[in-house]
Order: sequence, then structure tokens, then C-alpha cells
Amino acid sequence: MALTRLLARPLLASTFVFGGINALRHAEGHAQQAKPVTDKLVETVHDAKPDLAIPEDPKTLVRINAAAQIVGGLALATGRFPRLSSLVLAGSVVPTTAAGHRFWEEKDPAQRNQQLIHFLKNASILGGLILAATDTEGKPGVAWRAGRAAKDARREAKRLAHDAALETKLAKAKAF
Repeated sequence: MALTRLLARPLLASTFVFGGINALRHAEGHAQQAKPVTDKLVETVHDAKPDLAIPEDPKTLVRINAAAQIVGGLALATGRFPRLSSLVLAGSVVPTTAAGHRFWEEKDPAQRNQQLIHFLKNASILGGLILAATDTEGKPGVAWRAGRAAKDARREAKRLAHDAALETKLAKAKAF
């Protein structure tokens, strides 16, 4: 593993592990802050998929998000399933940011500025997670490998067709 990945992954993951632990310790306060977002989320899910059973309690949803952040953060920090853990963390940062840093609702300019800074910080972290989720560590990605396999198959099929045509010509020549 490259030194940059060895350092960058734990650094990127640290905020999620700390934030997840903090959210578990203070789930009630986080749930009150997250309630407007969790209510909309639950309503949207029920509208889209009425038969899907999801928790409706904001405190439970905060705990689920916290667990995802802790597990995803530890997985990313240790290099276990780094692309998947980055996607999980990216999925958790969106509701966390929407619930915790609603700068557009702040009336006080100083508070608004603080919330905007935190919102943009989380947006930057999301960008880092997207990069981590697409990082193939220098190995070809699935799309490239699939394209390469298709190209190799076409080349092999063309060669086999050419060989078959030569065999057919040879068989016809021997028949006469």
C-alpha cells in the first residue's frame, strides 16, 4: 500500500470514528437536532416503498448512522474494504450534514458563518470519500477490466473465425 493511502485513510476516517462515538454517547441531543431530517427521510422512504419497515424514531436512526460511521471509519482506517467503507461513510455524511449544519436556517450572522464553515468542511470530506471510493490503488477498475475482456474476446473470436475460414479452404482444396 502506498504511503499516501496508509496515512490518508486513517486521517479521513478519524472524524467519523470520533463523530460516531460522540453521537452514540449523546444520541438524545443528536436525535433532537436530526428530527427534521429524519422525519423527511422516513416520509420519503414510506412514500417510495410503503411496505419497507424502517425505524421511525430519530434516536434509533442516529444510532444506526453512528454505528455506520464507526464501523465504516474503522474499516477505512485499517484498509479493509476501503472502497465500500468510503461509500458507507459518504452515505452517512449527507444526512449528518443536512441535520447538523443547516446554515440557511440561522438568523445570527456569526452562527450562520460557523454552520456554513462546518457544512463546507463536510462537503470537502464528502469529496475525499468519493475519491477514496473510486481509488483502485493503481489496479485497473472493474469497468476497464470488463472492457478489456470484451476486446480480448472480440479479438479471439476474429482469430478463430479466420482460422475456421482457412480450415474450410484447406478442406475444400483437399476434397478436389
